[in-house]
Amino acid sequence: MPPPQQALAARAGGRCRRDGGPVCGFRPPAVLLLFFLILAPLAVRGSIRAPISSGIQDLPSHTGTDQREQVAVQKLKSILTKETLQNVSHAEKSYSLAELENKALISSLQIADVKLYNNPDDQQLLDSPAKLIRRQLREERHEQKQMVFTQQDDEAVVRLENAAIERSKAVDSAVLGKYSIWRRENENENSDSRVRLMRDQIIMGRIYSVLAKSRNKLDLYQELLSRIKESQHVVGEANADADLHHSASDKIKAMGQVLSKAKEALYDCKAVTRRLRAMLQSADEQVRSLKKQSTFLSQLAAKTIPNGIHCLSMRLTIDYYLLPLEKRKFPRSENLENPNLYHYALFSDNVLAASVVVNSTIMNAKEPEKHVFHLVTDKLNFGAMNMWFLLNPPGKATIHVENVDDFKWLNSSYCPVLRQLESAAMKEYYFKADHPSAGSSNLKYRNPKYLSMLNHLRFYLPEVYPKLDKILFLDDDIVVQKDLTALWSVDLNGNVNGAVETCGESFHRFDKYLNFSNPHIARNFDPNACGWAYGMNMFDLKEWKNKDITGIYHKWQNMNEDRVLWKLGTLPPGLLTFYKLTHPLEKSWHVLGLGYNPTIDHSEIENAAVIHYNGNMKPWLELAMTRYRPYWTKYINYDHPYVRACKLKE
Repeated sequence: MPPPQQALAARAGGRCRRDGGPVCGFRPPAVLLLFFLILAPLAVRGSIRAPISSGIQDLPSHTGTDQREQVAVQKLKSILTKETLQNVSHAEKSYSLAELENKALISSLQIADVKLYNNPDDQQLLDSPAKLIRRQLREERHEQKQMVFTQQDDEAVVRLENAAIERSKAVDSAVLGKYSIWRRENENENSDSRVRLMRDQIIMGRIYSVLAKSRNKLDLYQELLSRIKESQHVVGEANADADLHHSASDKIKAMGQVLSKAKEALYDCKAVTRRLRAMLQSADEQVRSLKKQSTFLSQLAAKTIPNGIHCLSMRLTIDYYLLPLEKRKFPRSENLENPNLYHYALFSDNVLAASVVVNSTIMNAKEPEKHVFHLVTDKLNFGAMNMWFLLNPPGKATIHVENVDDFKWLNSSYCPVLRQLESAAMKEYYFKADHPSAGSSNLKYRNPKYLSMLNHLRFYLPEVYPKLDKILFLDDDIVVQKDLTALWSVDLNGNVNGAVETCGESFHRFDKYLNFSNPHIARNFDPNACGWAYGMNMFDLKEWKNKDITGIYHKWQNMNEDRVLWKLGTLPPGLLTFYKLTHPLEKSWHVLGLGYNPTIDHSEIENAAVIHYNGNMKPWLELAMTRYRPYWTKYINYDHPYVRACKLKE
């Protein structure tokens, strides 16, 4: 082994004597001494300073230079060999470049550890900043991966939500039974981004305001309330960004700042979740309440008489009772019992609606003189109905008006409905506001029309018109568009009722109207039997009498005294009474749905013999659908003195 002096000389690059004697002079130890005393501290200082200065902007190279270090380096250049100086210069540069990336810095530190130090203690000191940097980089990489995964999860959730939204749009909501007074163009399902953002900010602001108040952070609470109020004022009823006030951007920014502050001070995942759940439940309760209120108001609006029509009825009534008795009679009364003519039954308390039915029928009839109209109304509108048709006779057609209260045979001892209407239970059902059955789903059955015998008189046609063989029953919310005389020649094949069926694949069948959990219903009827429409019905009164239809009706009406078989109305008992006794007519005879269905095709309406405004949106109401209303209004003379005096407008 070479002696220690020779090993040191070899490392320092010095040369020994040729005779193999001791090392040549004292130059190698001096080099090593200067190396450890001057360059090592510089390297350590640079390695420690590098991570600190990596985030600071570059300064001029002469600002941090130590004069004594520069002198020492100049002296070393005269002592050290050229190869050693190159290695040291390379190491020094690797530690002095502040712009290097962390990974390159770690690599240079590792190289410096191997080249410059053999002392384990010094190695441990120099490893400390490198390990700190490695640890910092590992943590940063871990955080970045978490952020990427979180972003991917959020994007996946958003994709799933968007797919669900698209699927929901494909569902056809325009089905029978949808009651809506809003036009499709007013439905804005895709609000713009800033409107949605402001509404989301308001929701989060409410949540944080509750949390701030509960944690006694009153300043933040007041600031949140102020921003919420400002945002609400800007949003208003806007459905698109174009509807927003020009200050919306400033309000969004201000609200974002206070929400950021609130999040830092108040955010608690469980608390926010609980509050969101509470808000959701509260909103759900409000929606149910508003829906019930809307249903009630729509039913109320649909079944009340507008001021103009009420005015018309009152003016006509006054003038009728001022007429002499001899002027109150209609001509051609001999036609009322002639079975060879075309007879119509119309039961109504609405003068204007009844006039449209009569006018539209006569205007489209080929032989008006063969048509006879039998009108029945109540005591309140009897004078008005007579006066209107005395002033506006339907051409050569025959017309007759009767008062339902004059039918003395129609009493509670004979008619089950009258007896039930006089019962205490029925009065409580109709007139007690807090009755348990007063839910929104039952409001349509709590309708005043069910208290009127005009609605139930259709089950007593042979008693009202004993001399007639056939009669066409018409509702007062229909419009006739074609000649109807062909209906009298339709062969009903021994059935009593001729009507248009309303069932589709799965709706408007018997199980929609009747309670099939009741054994009386389940034993006698098919739940999939097809329903049919009241509104335009051809009744064979001879077959009616032969099959005792009124007796069948009384039987089922008596069994339903507690409303266990069906809810109130005339269609369910009609389905039971005329079960397997109804002949289906072609659908073009009677098109329904103009009072609730906005999607009826125009050509279907034009080709129909009778169009029916069944539903809440009657054509004489303000909530009527404007696209269907002209079919009705064209049969009204708005220049008539009575119509103009009552301010009835098209």
